[in-house]
Amino acid sequence: MDAPRDPIEEGATDSADLYDIATWEPRSWLDRLSGGVYGGIRRLGRVIVVVLALAILGAQFALTGLAAVSDPVIGAFVLMSVVPAFGLAAYIWYADVTTSEPLSLLVGTFLLGVLFAGFAAIINTLAGAITLVPVVGMVLFFYLVVAPVEETVKWLAIRLYAFRSDRFDAVIDGAVYGAMAGLGFATIENAIYITQGISEVSTIGSQQITSAGQTAAVRLLAGPGHVIYSAFAGYYLGLAKFNRENAGPIVVKGLLIAAFIHATYNSLVTYLSDILAFAGLAVAPGVAFLGFVFVYDGVFGYLLYRKISRYRSAYRQVNMGTSVSFEDEEVARDRADFEESADGAGDFETSEEFAENRRAEDRRTESQRADGDAADSRSSDRDSL
Repeated sequence: MDAPRDPIEEGATDSADLYDIATWEPRSWLDRLSGGVYGGIRRLGRVIVVVLALAILGAQFALTGLAAVSDPVIGAFVLMSVVPAFGLAAYIWYADVTTSEPLSLLVGTFLLGVLFAGFAAIINTLAGAITLVPVVGMVLFFYLVVAPVEETVKWLAIRLYAFRSDRFDAVIDGAVYGAMAGLGFATIENAIYITQGISEVSTIGSQQITSAGQTAAVRLLAGPGHVIYSAFAGYYLGLAKFNRENAGPIVVKGLLIAAFIHATYNSLVTYLSDILAFAGLAVAPGVAFLGFVFVYDGVFGYLLYRKISRYRSAYRQVNMGTSVSFEDEEVARDRADFEESADGAGDFETSEEFAENRRAEDRRTESQRADGDAADSRSSDRDSL
């Protein structure tokens, strides 16, 4: 959709000077000053957000025991807890068939994911009173607070930095940077859970190490979820960048998808034991949790894989100069047909196009036949005379 234009601009010739009438561009010192002030305010706003996030992170180190991650053993547990999430993020980066994303943008997005997690922690804490209502309150907390807030701050980690770069030049780049934001968020979240677990153990030494190891094992399975959720939101942010006329609804769609998957995971895993008991299934809690995470993340990971594969397929078809079909491969194969062009070169056409050509050919043949019949009829009439 073209941008709306003033009626003077629409009716004026190209030679008309419409400056300060229907169009505007920097010409005077005041114009340049206005542009500089606007740009400065935008840059200052981004700086304030980052500085505030750093302040929150510093407070977490000082007040919540997060400084314990400086211990080599605890730090190692934190790193191990994000290995699956890192592997998933690396795969999404590898699956990008367009130009490779620069390390500076990937690392920057990861760090912003770490920093902005503090915003989510504050909001979740302030809204935690809703959990006093049994079951319903907790589920509402997940769907209305935790998931939307956390997915929004991860989205912000992409939008504030990588999104603005010229290297963010393809829809799939959004999924790559979304995965990095999710990895950063999962890293700091795992670090907080692990250090909190240590602080709850009164005995210093082996019990703290054991507690850290147990928490890291649980968080090991939670990390990939954050990557999946924010990769979905990031993909739709990429789609919005190249569809500016519908950018808002596209972004909202991505956030709604990510938040729904996230909130559903939190709700189900929180009440997994109760659900199994209600269903009459006697499964050990650890086994149930392990199985649930593999199935849940597997399903949505596969859907993300399908979305990325669809983009890869379309990109390769475009690069090969063939027509692009967004149908399932099996359906596309059934509908596709290969025809030889007049000069003998191969020309890939869909069966629908081929059928249309055949119908046009049939119409021409019928027309020629009808003309021939008419000519024969006139000749026969003349003979009879």
